[in-house]
Amino acid sequence: MSRANLDKSPGDVASMFDAVAARYDLVNDLISVGQTRRWRRLVVSAINARAGEKVLDLAAGTGASSLPIAAAGAQVIPCDFSLGMLKVGKKRHPHLGFTAGDALQLPFNDEVFDAVTISFGLRNVADMDKALNEMARVLKPGGRLLICEFSHPVFKPFRLIYTEYLMRALPWIAKRTSSNPDAYVYLAESIRAWPDQAALATRIEDAGFTNLAWRNLSGGIVALHRGVRA
Repeated sequence: MSRANLDKSPGDVASMFDAVAARYDLVNDLISVGQTRRWRRLVVSAINARAGEKVLDLAAGTGASSLPIAAAGAQVIPCDFSLGMLKVGKKRHPHLGFTAGDALQLPFNDEVFDAVTISFGLRNVADMDKALNEMARVLKPGGRLLICEFSHPVFKPFRLIYTEYLMRALPWIAKRTSSNPDAYVYLAESIRAWPDQAALATRIEDAGFTNLAWRNLSGGIVALHRGVRA
């Protein structure tokens, strides 16, 4: 299910992220009980960025996900559609080349990146299939795609507990820590409506990617999907 199914326009979602930009990373750490940092390390390991490579980090927000990629020696382009997020990120990390861009119409030429990664952002685009096609377009043939996204816990009893946490505890925590707690109600709903691991892999394959694989993290709360641009 895409963001459009949750009655949020692209402008609404951009404004929502603008409003939470200042404390976004802190709230994420609290809500995930510190797991965000671990997931980010695994993303960096999976993308395996090397010196001299050009990497597009979509939905980069304030750039926290881009820093370790740059540390590996790659040229990383943090890209996001929230100007509020980009402003906060540029203030914190002025050496990164933050770029405003919509995942549905990326401001880059064809076949320019060695790798594209998007963490917890594909769920927030209005047309997932169009976004995946755009990622394929800007990747070089043989380029790597890595998607890190909330998914479906594989153990059913735990899945029920997790869903209850999303709809109750997450908004409660956000109300006490975020400047825009309603944004986290939307985020909880979007996570619950997201395709499972196999369904997302099929959508990625349909966009022209091969060698599809995924790895469940934290029991399937999050999944890393990988593919290669055909």
